[in-house]
Amino acid sequence: MSGVPGKLEKGLNDRQLRMIAIGGVIGAGLFVGSGVAIRDIGPAAFIAYAISGAVVIMVMRMLAEMAVANPSTGSFADYSRLALGDWAGFSVGWLYWYFWVIIVGFEAIAGAKIVQYWLPGVPLWLCALVLLIAMTATNLFSVSSFGEFEFWFAGIKVAAIIVFLALGSAFVFGLWPGKSMDFSNLTSHGGLMPYGAAAITAGIVTVIFSMTGAEVATIAAAESQDPERAVAKAANSVIIRIAIFFVTSVFLLATILPWNDESVSVSPFVAAFTEMGIPYADHIMNAVVLTAVLSCLNSGMYTASRMLFVLAARREAPAKLVNVTRRGVPAVAILASSVVGFLCVVAAAISPETVFAFLLNSSGAVILFVYALIGVSQIILRFRSGSSHLRVRMWLFPVLSIVTVLAILGVLLQMYLQKESRSQLVLSLLSWAVVVGFYFLNKWYVARRPVAEEVVGTARPHRVLVMANETANSAELLDELRRIGADREAKYFVTVPESPIETGVAATHGPLDVRAATQSAAQSRLDYTLTTLRADDLDVDGALGDYRPLRALAESVDDFHPDRIVIATLPPDESIWHRFDVVDRARAEHPAVPVTHVVATPVRQEENA
Repeated sequence: MSGVPGKLEKGLNDRQLRMIAIGGVIGAGLFVGSGVAIRDIGPAAFIAYAISGAVVIMVMRMLAEMAVANPSTGSFADYSRLALGDWAGFSVGWLYWYFWVIIVGFEAIAGAKIVQYWLPGVPLWLCALVLLIAMTATNLFSVSSFGEFEFWFAGIKVAAIIVFLALGSAFVFGLWPGKSMDFSNLTSHGGLMPYGAAAITAGIVTVIFSMTGAEVATIAAAESQDPERAVAKAANSVIIRIAIFFVTSVFLLATILPWNDESVSVSPFVAAFTEMGIPYADHIMNAVVLTAVLSCLNSGMYTASRMLFVLAARREAPAKLVNVTRRGVPAVAILASSVVGFLCVVAAAISPETVFAFLLNSSGAVILFVYALIGVSQIILRFRSGSSHLRVRMWLFPVLSIVTVLAILGVLLQMYLQKESRSQLVLSLLSWAVVVGFYFLNKWYVARRPVAEEVVGTARPHRVLVMANETANSAELLDELRRIGADREAKYFVTVPESPIETGVAATHGPLDVRAATQSAAQSRLDYTLTTLRADDLDVDGALGDYRPLRALAESVDDFHPDRIVIATLPPDESIWHRFDVVDRARAEHPAVPVTHVVATPVRQEENA
């Protein structure tokens, strides 16, 4: 991959990120779901959208405060980790990934149903598979191809909404040929709130889910040219997007059509355009909704893969998930997310009422858990660090932050009180409990594992092979090399596996520049270790090795023929080498050579300078 080591390379330009931010919350939930909300609430549905929008705006403002103060590839997963501990970062990351891969499968099926409107003979699963493959290919090609597709998808969605707002306003305010100003549909069919004010509160449960996706811009910003500025602009623009695109659109829909008209709940925008006399309204809006579905599918694949990349970078997912192509694309993470999405499509085809329904319900409340933890994290970090250094600040802190978290908890309580949504809450809580359980189970497993006894060499070593990564520059490793009592003519060879996880680079860099940054960090640690050992008049050489530590060790053993091996790792609860038995497996693979294990603490980069 091209690029200067240590320098961030960015694949999303301002134009693409701006449209991703604008279109992030506009999905099929607005084009189709708004009709369901109007049917269940009445003309006052726009009030439910306004309240839900206010909650999302507050969440985005809190997220922007943290993201601008501390830009991170892991976004809210990292802020939860900082505020509440590793268990929170682990659970937020995995739950958010789970939420989006289920959405990927769901949107693929929704898109296939729209395609069947024009091609009724094509099997649903085949349509869904084709759409899933197309969006997977888009994401695999490059991040800029994702950005370009999303730019045009979002552009079509936004254009459709703007056209509706213009035509709908003209129709309602009497600027339409042969039509006078008319707001009678707001009150003439049972009143503004035919089911009472309680229906608005109940409706928020449905409405708020149609607005999810605004936070995707904070993840995409990590691969933009100016992450801090991009996050701040995304947070500010969400206010206008929700006010205009959601609240105003739903208000116009409820004004143009009687809320209890059956066509409203089926396809409200088609019904509104038909009422206004727009020809081919069904075909036009189906095309727009398909675009919205493909946009959500595209961004869902992107978001899920980036969250897997972040989890792997934090040593909480398989290391292979940080592997990137020469174009800087995390291909393994994309394919893993795509496979799970396809399994959801299979489940929908084989067992729609049981397995697929379970998957949908078990992820239903996850986004609200994420939003609640964003709020809690912002409150904790703000109290912990103060506000003097903040360029973007939450309004009226801490009052609005606390009110927002309480509002989200209120929505969750409402989910429990409503029989039709109770299973979503319970199963989503179960999903969270399972994820947190896995986290603590892993910690328990690592803590209980026995430490293999070191095989003590009987002779003074003459050829010493050293393998380390984050600990290559540690005092403990250097002290051990001085202690082992090698003869005066001994030769040393240091190998540093070129791993983005073990160098720590994957935790601070996005997929686009992780390769170059990994090589730079590994080379820096190798150079520091060699310089320090040579200062002690030791005969030492070294090289970067394979990113897989046992492969790097085996290749070095074949080339160097050591009579002593020294492996330095982080403490057990932090070391991925310890988690995968690297030291024990090294002793098993090289039984003729004594292997010494050093537990070390890495020297920070600024201390190396």
